[in-house]
Amino acid sequence: MIYPEIPLAQTVVQLCKSKKIKHIIISPGSRNAPLTIGFTNDNYFKCYSIVDERCAAFFALGIAQQLKEPTAVVCTSGSALLNYYPAVAEAFYSNIPLVVLSADRPKHLIGIGDGQTIYQQDVFKNHILYSANLKLDLKDEDAIPDDNELPIIKNLENKFERLLGLQKDIQSFNEDEINNAINVSLIKKGPVHINIPFNEPLYNTVEKLVVSPEVIDILVNPFEIENLESYLNDWNSATKKMILVGVNYPNEIDRKWLDKISEDDSVIVFTETTSNLHHPSFFPSIDQIIAPLTEAEEKELQPDILLTFGGMVVSKKIKSLLRKHQPKQHWHVDEKIANDTFFCLKHHIKATPNEFFTAFLSKVSTHNSSSFKSQWTAIKNSRLQKHNDYINQIPHSDFSVFNVMLKSIPRNYIMQVGNSSAIRYTQLFNIDSSLEVFCNRGTSGIDGSTSTAIGCAVANSKPTVLITGDLSFLYDSNALWNNYIPRNFRIIVVNNQGGGIFRILPGHKNTMNFDTYFETKHNYNSEQLCNMFGLNYESAKDASTLKSTIKLFFQESKKPKLLEIFTPKDINDEVLLNYFEYLK
Repeated sequence: MIYPEIPLAQTVVQLCKSKKIKHIIISPGSRNAPLTIGFTNDNYFKCYSIVDERCAAFFALGIAQQLKEPTAVVCTSGSALLNYYPAVAEAFYSNIPLVVLSADRPKHLIGIGDGQTIYQQDVFKNHILYSANLKLDLKDEDAIPDDNELPIIKNLENKFERLLGLQKDIQSFNEDEINNAINVSLIKKGPVHINIPFNEPLYNTVEKLVVSPEVIDILVNPFEIENLESYLNDWNSATKKMILVGVNYPNEIDRKWLDKISEDDSVIVFTETTSNLHHPSFFPSIDQIIAPLTEAEEKELQPDILLTFGGMVVSKKIKSLLRKHQPKQHWHVDEKIANDTFFCLKHHIKATPNEFFTAFLSKVSTHNSSSFKSQWTAIKNSRLQKHNDYINQIPHSDFSVFNVMLKSIPRNYIMQVGNSSAIRYTQLFNIDSSLEVFCNRGTSGIDGSTSTAIGCAVANSKPTVLITGDLSFLYDSNALWNNYIPRNFRIIVVNNQGGGIFRILPGHKNTMNFDTYFETKHNYNSEQLCNMFGLNYESAKDASTLKSTIKLFFQESKKPKLLEIFTPKDINDEVLLNYFEYLK
């Protein structure tokens, strides 16, 4: 087998292999050549070449999201590393294990005007779980004195021994740092950065390894929930309890616990599209339910205990409501962190939701005398009827498009959703329980949605569809510069010729300032991009065309497909705002 000559590169590659990091996304460069040689010449690794580092990092994030295991990105020195930052921040807030491997210049070449150098150490320090700054290997010639030293050094053997000992110290330090970084990513489920300095020559290879790095195993602490009896007493005495679920992986919670929760008439469970939780007694489409509430109804909904788990919550309305009418207690269940989203956090229960429910729900008392759930179930049913009535009378618009689109996705698909308008419209509809829904809600940015979806499609055998807006799609158009897109991958772009969400927010619409700097209106479409990158392109500009086109869109094809749906930007905001008025 061929290996890079540099011991440090061998060490990084071997430890990644020992830690079972299989997927390696490489962007081209020279300084990272030793890593590229090491990864691509070992059949254990599945290597991908993606030119644009921002797309590469989100592609890796999509793979790691699906596999729930670390995925590595490899880049050269300089600004290449900075292009990883959006995905690193998303991984940080979404608890996705991403391992950044950045090649660097030696320390003595940094800050002196040498090309393609920046200060790479700790560059992600505010959004990273661990930064490992490795040390440069000593080379044989570093131990050889020059002519001026020969008269002074009487015992060259002693100098070789001292330098050999220093190299052993460097090797030991590097091994510890690499182990620590990858272990943190594995345990805490998030991004880590390993910065790796290389000296030239960079392309030399050898046929045998010169290092055998030590593998440091992960220590797992025994699981225990503290103060369980105290939680049980408070829960059992409360008659109004709300569970609010943010971003949550599919099938994370055992079905028996969902059924157990549903038996309690004092508990209502609000879920979002990204919660991936489905039960007839739960409350999806949060905004549909709470937007029309009167002041008295808002107060009535105020829970004694709010129990939250999962990642970020999409609904602004539920956040506003619970900040205004704060629960007496807010408990959050998460292994790592508890955000004080509603400014009344009392308990951080350091466990997975399934661990907590296993220990907790078997001991709780069920309140069958409370009217809390029945009252809100009646409101939910009333809202749903009005929702259906409203859909039957609206014109072709973003709202009607999402209604048709979400009903047309075949069962057992993975649905990746872009941010901004796309995820907020999706929240208003009940979707099929067989769909698995993902969205980059860690930072809620429009960047990287397409790249993430493609990474997801590569990592998962299930077919994937991305639902996105025009700005988000165009912003990440380099995502299609990718040779790994499966032919069953589908993209649906809702093109309302700009940032349609800004027309919904308060502001002065239909002015030159608004059109240019907020909505950023345009006349672009995606057809030429599809032609360039080899996707089948289809489009729809009205309701009848959409219904006929989407019936065939998910059928098998030799290429991935994109469907672009055009909507009239001047009425989309009115249709949505009138929806909430109609619900009242």
